[in-house]
Amino acid sequence: MELALSLARTVAGQTSPNPPVGAVVVKNGQVIGMGAHLKAGEAHAEQIALQMAGDEARDADLYVTLEPCAHTGKTPPCADAVIAYGIKQVWIAAQDPNPLVAGKGIQRMQDAMIQVDVGLCRQEAAQLYAPFFHYIQTKQPYVTMKIAMTLDGKIATATGDSKWITSNEARLDVHLLRATHDAILVGVQTILHDDPLLTTRLPQGGKNPIRVILDTHLQTPTNSQVIQNDEAPTFIFCGQQASSKRQQQLEQGSHVKVVRLATEKISVSEVLKALAKHNIMTLLVEGGATIHATFLSAKAMQKVIVYVAPKLLGGKSSLSSITGENPLTMSEAYPFTFEKVEMIGPDIKMTALPKGSESNVYRDH
Repeated sequence: MELALSLARTVAGQTSPNPPVGAVVVKNGQVIGMGAHLKAGEAHAEQIALQMAGDEARDADLYVTLEPCAHTGKTPPCADAVIAYGIKQVWIAAQDPNPLVAGKGIQRMQDAMIQVDVGLCRQEAAQLYAPFFHYIQTKQPYVTMKIAMTLDGKIATATGDSKWITSNEARLDVHLLRATHDAILVGVQTILHDDPLLTTRLPQGGKNPIRVILDTHLQTPTNSQVIQNDEAPTFIFCGQQASSKRQQQLEQGSHVKVVRLATEKISVSEVLKALAKHNIMTLLVEGGATIHATFLSAKAMQKVIVYVAPKLLGGKSSLSSITGENPLTMSEAYPFTFEKVEMIGPDIKMTALPKGSESNVYRDH
């Protein structure tokens, strides 16, 4: 199962809206087949592993990270393939909460007299599938907020200069994050001040996330990189009163889509619902401070990743990582639990989950 989970982790971020799945076929203590689901619409992990095992799969054991499907989509049901190949026992790390599956795959295999055990390496699977479970159950993307700051919590000087707070190693790690997310979101102020490209730039290449900009009044310049560069789609969310002429100018590029909301102000909830309809399962929020405040106010993040550089900036007008309304008491703070703390070059990378959500991740699905 650990091998199956390792296979699944290697494809995390490239299978959306499907979950990453790994499968291993074992007979007489020997691995005779293995596979991972590489991309939505292509063969599932179980099918690849069973095909590799071939006739030897009869009376073998199958280890799979997520319950095999029992419905016909772009590929045939995996549960039927398991039965057809004569598998004797199936070990499943996590049950699939998708209503199209949700125990149906398990039941179909049990009806065929296959022994099915669920829960091997449950915690590891729950961590792997936290974005998928959230997406299926809430019909909204799993949101990760990313912040890069100094030791005293500053993300830029009073003039807005922020290049560079963290090290090359930390910035490379951020590009790895981008490559494993379906979309990346910033506010229009980030576009105006930094003119970022918002693509994945790794030595070995990587998938570019869909670029999402929250821009109430359509201030995004037509000569900005996200408009001129077509390496990734660009979605711009605006309020209902934004200029139609401006929308036409921005949408001259075939990769640009303006999404006009039905309200004057942009609602985080409506943005997330709209993104989910475009099969965006994971969203990386890179800020800046006002966007972070908006997501914090809506309590609309499932994970926070903070890179802390060993620098002190100071300055009462230097920019903090989150702005917004001033809390009056410490009891108003949104509590988190640290999931992981690690060194990335000279910087510290802290990963935290909203308090209470870490236990929900491990509940049965």
